[in-house]
Amino acid sequence: MPVSVMIKAFVIWLCILALAVGNGILREAVLMPHLAQSAAYVLSGLLLCAVVIAAAYVWLPWLRVDSPFRLWLVGLFWLMLTLVFEFGFGLWQGKSWAVLMQAYTFKGGNLWPLVLAVTAAAPYIAARLRGLV
Repeated sequence: MPVSVMIKAFVIWLCILALAVGNGILREAVLMPHLAQSAAYVLSGLLLCAVVIAAAYVWLPWLRVDSPFRLWLVGLFWLMLTLVFEFGFGLWQGKSWAVLMQAYTFKGGNLWPLVLAVTAAAPYIAARLRGLV
C-alpha cells in the first residue's frame, strides 16, 4: 500500500480514536447514570460501530482507495493500531493482562469484540455504501 495512503489512514484513525474517546465520555457521563450498566455498554458499543462506519464513509474519498483488497488492508491497519493503543495504554496504566482481556468478552453488554470487527471492515463497508465496490 502506498505510504501516502498509510499516512492518510493513520490520520483518519486518529480522528476515529478521538471520536471513540468522546463515546467513552458520553457513556460514563450520560448513559451510565441513566441506564443499567449492560444497556449503557450495548448502546455505547452500537454507537461506536456507527461512528466508525460513518467516519470511514466521510473520509473515504480523501483516502482514495477503491480496491477491495486495499480497503481491507486499511481496515486491518486500523484494527492493528486500535489493538496496539488499547493494550499499550492499558499496560501503561498498570492493568494486568487478565484485566485487559476481560474487554474481549461479551460479558455485561460489552460489545468491544464487535467494535473491533466493524473497525476492520469499516473501509470496505463504507465503499459498499458509496457504491465504489
